[in-house]
Amino acid sequence: MMKDDLRAQFLRAMGQTACTVNIVSTDGPAGRFGVTVSAMASVSADGPHPTLLVCVHHLSPAAAAIAQNGVFCVNVLRHDQSGISDAFAGRAQLEDKFACTGWQEGKTGAPYIADPLAAFECRVMLNQRIGTHHVFFGAVEHLHFGVDGMPLIYAARAYGVPSALGV
Repeated sequence: MMKDDLRAQFLRAMGQTACTVNIVSTDGPAGRFGVTVSAMASVSADGPHPTLLVCVHHLSPAAAAIAQNGVFCVNVLRHDQSGISDAFAGRAQLEDKFACTGWQEGKTGAPYIADPLAAFECRVMLNQRIGTHHVFFGAVEHLHFGVDGMPLIYAARAYGVPSALGV
């Protein structure tokens, strides 16, 4: 199979998967940045700290800031928070993306959404560039919860809600 064919098939297959929509935010000496991502996963609940990973495109200013600040927060969006996703994905023309919702300063210094479905404050354990993305492994130090609800998901290039979960 040709490399271009494999890439196209890979992108098509990944479009068939459903992912939560998350805002990864950071603040510190490199500044305050945030970006919408769907590539976030649990790595381990055990060890000195629970661990997760998040993938951020290498051209995003947030990637360099996370690496320099050494902290980030993964804000899992609720089904009614797609406007926040649009702001941090660059689809809404805002001078300050952070103005689209309320924020709290986390204990690590990374900001978190005032009313997230869940927010994971992390310290960077490892930053590995793979292809076009930085994979940040984060030691989870603090968790925050807002109003219960359904997660905002992204699949087939559209937002959705997992209605069959019965939550």
